[in-house]
Amino acid sequence: MNEAYERFQEGQVFLAAGDAPAAIEALERARELEPEKASIRETLARAYFRARRFLEAELEFSKAVDLDPVNDYAHFGIGLCAIRNGDPDRARGHLKLATVMRPDSEDYRNALARVTE
Repeated sequence: MNEAYERFQEGQVFLAAGDAPAAIEALERARELEPEKASIRETLARAYFRARRFLEAELEFSKAVDLDPVNDYAHFGIGLCAIRNGDPDRARGHLKLATVMRPDSEDYRNALARVTE
Protein backbone atom coordinates (compact mmCIF):
# COMPACT_ATOMS: atom_id res chain seq x y z
CA MET A 1 0.00 0.00 0.00
CA ASN A 2 1.40 3.44 -0.79
CA GLU A 3 2.03 6.05 1.88
CA ALA A 4 -0.52 8.57 0.58
CA TYR A 5 -3.31 6.01 0.83
CA GLU A 6 -2.15 4.93 4.30
CA ARG A 7 -2.16 8.55 5.53
CA PHE A 8 -5.59 9.09 3.90
CA GLN A 9 -7.03 6.07 5.70
CA GLU A 10 -5.39 7.13 8.95
CA GLY A 11 -6.91 10.60 8.56
CA GLN A 12 -10.37 9.13 7.97
CA VAL A 13 -10.08 7.06 11.15
CA PHE A 14 -9.03 10.09 13.22
CA LEU A 15 -11.82 12.18 11.71
CA ALA A 16 -14.43 9.51 12.46
CA ALA A 17 -13.13 9.38 16.04
CA GLY A 18 -13.54 13.14 16.38
CA ASP A 19 -9.81 13.93 16.45
CA ALA A 20 -9.62 16.69 13.83
CA PRO A 21 -6.05 17.81 14.66
CA ALA A 22 -4.67 14.29 14.19
CA ALA A 23 -6.75 13.89 11.03
CA ILE A 24 -5.35 17.15 9.67
CA GLU A 25 -1.78 16.02 10.29
CA ALA A 26 -2.28 12.73 8.46
CA LEU A 27 -4.30 14.27 5.63
CA GLU A 28 -1.87 17.12 5.04
CA ARG A 29 0.84 14.50 4.53
CA ALA A 30 -1.43 12.60 2.12
CA ARG A 31 -2.07 15.86 0.22
CA GLU A 32 1.68 16.49 -0.06
CA LEU A 33 2.09 13.04 -1.62
CA GLU A 34 -1.03 13.15 -3.86
CA PRO A 35 -2.06 16.81 -4.37
CA GLU A 36 -4.41 16.00 -7.26
CA LYS A 37 -6.64 13.56 -5.35
CA ALA A 38 -10.06 15.12 -4.79
CA SER A 39 -10.93 12.60 -2.08
CA ILE A 40 -7.93 13.65 -0.01
CA ARG A 41 -8.75 17.35 -0.51
CA GLU A 42 -12.40 16.85 0.50
CA THR A 43 -11.54 14.85 3.61
CA LEU A 44 -8.89 17.38 4.64
CA ALA A 45 -11.48 20.13 4.16
CA ARG A 46 -13.86 18.26 6.46
CA ALA A 47 -11.12 18.02 9.09
CA TYR A 48 -10.34 21.73 8.80
CA PHE A 49 -14.05 22.51 9.10
CA ARG A 50 -14.37 20.43 12.26
CA ALA A 51 -11.33 22.25 13.65
CA ARG A 52 -13.13 25.56 12.87
CA ARG A 53 -10.45 26.50 10.35
CA PHE A 54 -13.04 27.73 7.86
CA LEU A 55 -10.80 29.61 5.42
CA GLU A 56 -8.54 26.58 4.99
CA ALA A 57 -11.57 24.31 4.72
CA GLU A 58 -13.08 26.47 1.98
CA LEU A 59 -9.81 26.43 0.04
CA GLU A 60 -9.62 22.63 0.20
CA PHE A 61 -13.28 22.18 -0.73
CA SER A 62 -12.67 24.53 -3.66
CA LYS A 63 -9.68 22.48 -4.81
CA ALA A 64 -11.81 19.33 -4.55
CA VAL A 65 -14.39 20.99 -6.83
CA ASP A 66 -11.64 22.03 -9.26
CA LEU A 67 -10.56 18.39 -9.44
CA ASP A 68 -14.10 16.97 -9.50
CA PRO A 69 -16.70 19.60 -10.52
CA VAL A 70 -19.65 17.29 -9.79
CA ASN A 71 -18.64 16.67 -6.17
CA ASP A 72 -21.89 17.73 -4.51
CA TYR A 73 -20.49 17.44 -0.99
CA ALA A 74 -17.57 19.74 -1.80
CA HIS A 75 -20.02 22.35 -3.13
CA PHE A 76 -22.02 21.94 0.09
CA GLY A 77 -18.82 22.35 2.10
CA ILE A 78 -17.89 25.53 0.24
CA GLY A 79 -21.36 26.84 1.00
CA LEU A 80 -21.08 26.10 4.72
CA CYS A 81 -17.62 27.66 4.88
CA ALA A 82 -18.78 30.73 2.97
CA ILE A 83 -21.57 31.19 5.52
CA ARG A 84 -19.03 31.00 8.34
CA ASN A 85 -16.68 33.33 6.47
CA GLY A 86 -19.44 35.92 6.00
CA ASP A 87 -20.09 35.51 2.26
CA PRO A 88 -23.76 34.50 1.87
CA ASP A 89 -23.79 35.19 -1.88
CA ARG A 90 -20.97 32.70 -2.49
CA ALA A 91 -22.66 30.27 -0.10
CA ARG A 92 -25.97 30.53 -1.94
CA GLY A 93 -24.46 29.68 -5.32
CA HIS A 94 -22.66 26.57 -4.10
CA LEU A 95 -25.56 25.40 -1.97
CA LYS A 96 -27.90 25.72 -4.97
CA LEU A 97 -25.53 23.60 -7.04
CA ALA A 98 -25.23 20.96 -4.31
CA THR A 99 -29.01 20.83 -3.94
CA VAL A 100 -29.55 20.46 -7.70
CA MET A 101 -27.00 17.64 -7.81
CA ARG A 102 -28.55 15.87 -4.83
CA PRO A 103 -32.13 17.06 -4.34
CA ASP A 104 -32.83 14.29 -1.82
CA SER A 105 -30.42 15.79 0.73
CA GLU A 106 -32.28 17.45 3.56
CA ASP A 107 -28.98 18.91 4.87
CA TYR A 108 -28.37 20.66 1.55
CA ARG A 109 -31.92 22.02 1.39
CA ASN A 110 -31.78 23.25 5.00
CA ALA A 111 -28.47 25.04 4.46
CA LEU A 112 -29.76 26.66 1.30
CA ALA A 113 -32.92 27.80 3.11
CA ARG A 114 -30.76 29.54 5.74
CA VAL A 115 -29.14 31.78 3.11
CA THR A 116 -32.23 32.43 0.99
CA GLU A 117 -34.65 33.50 3.74
